[in-house]
Amino acid sequence: MTDKAPSKFVVVGGGTAGWIAAATLAHAMKGRVGEICVIESDEIGTVGVGEATIPPMQFLNSMLGIDEIDFVKKTQATFKLGIEFRDWTRLGHSYFHPFGLHGMPIEAVSFHHYWMRLRQHGDTSAIGDYSLATVAAREGKFVIPPRDLPPELPQLGYAYHFDAGLYARYLRDYAEKRGVKRIEGKIVEVKQRAADGFIEALELEGGKRIEGDFFVDCSGFRGLLIEQTLKTGYEDWTHWLPCDRALALPCDSVSPRTPYTRSTARKAGWQWRIPLQHRIGNGYVYSSPFISDDEAAATLLANLDGAPRADPRPLRFTAGRRKKAWNKNVVALGLASGFMEPLESTSIHMIQTGIFRLLSLLPVGVRDEATVEEYNRLSKIEYEQIRDFIVLHYKATERDDSELWRYCKDMAIPDSLAHKIELFRARGRIARFDDQLFAEPSWLAVFLGQGVEPNHYDRLADVAPLADIERRLAGVRQTIAQIVQGLPTHDEFIARHCRAEPLG
Repeated sequence: MTDKAPSKFVVVGGGTAGWIAAATLAHAMKGRVGEICVIESDEIGTVGVGEATIPPMQFLNSMLGIDEIDFVKKTQATFKLGIEFRDWTRLGHSYFHPFGLHGMPIEAVSFHHYWMRLRQHGDTSAIGDYSLATVAAREGKFVIPPRDLPPELPQLGYAYHFDAGLYARYLRDYAEKRGVKRIEGKIVEVKQRAADGFIEALELEGGKRIEGDFFVDCSGFRGLLIEQTLKTGYEDWTHWLPCDRALALPCDSVSPRTPYTRSTARKAGWQWRIPLQHRIGNGYVYSSPFISDDEAAATLLANLDGAPRADPRPLRFTAGRRKKAWNKNVVALGLASGFMEPLESTSIHMIQTGIFRLLSLLPVGVRDEATVEEYNRLSKIEYEQIRDFIVLHYKATERDDSELWRYCKDMAIPDSLAHKIELFRARGRIARFDDQLFAEPSWLAVFLGQGVEPNHYDRLADVAPLADIERRLAGVRQTIAQIVQGLPTHDEFIARHCRAEPLG
């Protein structure tokens, strides 16, 4: 930080990360705290991460004052009730990770303990039968729920699928209307202060110099400021997350559009399927030691729902994070801050939380190392907690049909994840720390979906008479079934309320 409060914020790179940062800064500062500019080159492509999202994105849009229906139309978006996982536990098996609760707590005891109690007495209902999102997804139904639903009714959580390029353009328009200046050009040199190494200016092709007080690095994998210039260092998690490459391509849309993302485990990784209004986004995330690039491309092309619209686009990455997300007067966001494979659609959320964290800890004009340390401490916690959730998908598998899955079954895992697994196996309890992103319903869905079964349930679930619990759980299933029966299909809802115009 400098001797004065920053008056000029420079965002390096556009794309999803750069324009989320610019739009959020512009909204928060309202032109009264500092000037904001984005340096972006049309010649440098963006990865386009984050075509599938999670529910906290609703908060981002709401905070920015974005109209939900307009956003859906302008980004060719569809709605997402969760993620279907195919072949992760074993070949031919599938489970669903929904948004929202399974049932409701009873007498302050988590709902799934009562479900486990009934199972011991012969009940055969699936945990998903108590999730409104799961049942609606199964039936291909969707509606934006009213904001004033009675609390005793099952809640429907949802997120979005959208075109990341269109979303970046949407936020660029938003930001520019609020005073953000876009500067076209390639950065050829980064100028540092001799005294302390802080960034003071960026030189563009043609000699133009852009000075700034604080820099937000959204330059993607290369980390132009955070790594190439400041040599921050990188924490490599390949031993836990062995996938290091991806191929991505769009294909033609098919009907009906499913209101969920699909993740299908393959021999050497997994394939995503993200349905938008105008196309389906597809990709194969894989581990290069276990499959060739040509075989990965052939696998992806052989498993599309529609005709491909492009050749597979290759990406290379190393799972992990920068050792510091904030270094000197630079904060890294998006791929510049690290890479977490998009298995649970966390890319945009981590951009969102990163910029919110910056807003809460804006430099105040003194060399406040405690502020920098707090930002980095919180960033590290977030990365590690999301890492553990993703590693769980790989570790908790019965598959032994390929080298990758045999490696994952046998690999050592972080102590923090080992504790979570042991606690759930012992008594069906889910350990959560520091307000982590994924709440109890998410861990429950993946634990149970991938065969991590508890040995015992909470004994407080034995207090109520069995007949009462049977009646209450049957009532939850019946209520959910009745609600879903009355919902429009996902395609019908889009056609009535938010159909996008065809792209020219």
